[in-house]
Amino acid sequence: MKRTRVLLADDHRIVAEGLRNLLEPALDLIAIVEDGRELIEVALREQPDVIVADITMPLLNGLDAIDAIRAAGCQAKVVFLTMHRDATYAARAVRSGASGFVLKHSATEELLTAIRCAIAGETFVTQRIAESIDPIPTSRRTNKHMEQPLLTPRQREVLQLFAEGRTAPQVAEVLKISKRTAENHKARIMCALGVSSTSDLIQYAIRHGLIAGK
Repeated sequence: MKRTRVLLADDHRIVAEGLRNLLEPALDLIAIVEDGRELIEVALREQPDVIVADITMPLLNGLDAIDAIRAAGCQAKVVFLTMHRDATYAARAVRSGASGFVLKHSATEELLTAIRCAIAGETFVTQRIAESIDPIPTSRRTNKHMEQPLLTPRQREVLQLFAEGRTAPQVAEVLKISKRTAENHKARIMCALGVSSTSDLIQYAIRHGLIAGK
């Protein structure tokens, strides 16, 4: 029987190695990546059956990385593995088509179950937050309090990079754009969010899981 091919994305090396030990006896772990941009690259190249991804990762968070992977045509099932207990993240993940949402502290008991559910075409959300979200992942149901402000995918990328402490030239280098374009994106983002400083952007990014809090 063909073994399920899994791509793991987590920037915490110790956590990733622990997950390797959990997954490899039952599954074919094809790669471990450490940031959202590498996740996109490897997923599109390898076309795994299942992607297990953290939400908060460098360069591009897991939610936006998966959106990009989906837009590029990759049909891998997705299980998010995260420290975030907030049902907001799970709700967005499920609405975006994810098949699972597992808290990291429950991974040993629940991750393999979530992957098996994904392969079977079912959805698994860790019990601690399952009752707090809409059980039907459909675009017909929305919760306005859970939606992100209206930012384009590129603006969300720029927001995360600035919030991670990168300068305009560094953001420009990562995204292959000019410094002026990066600065213009930042200005528009600040206007859209109604904030006035980089510190405000950092706090926003922490609240929405784009970067980890200190």
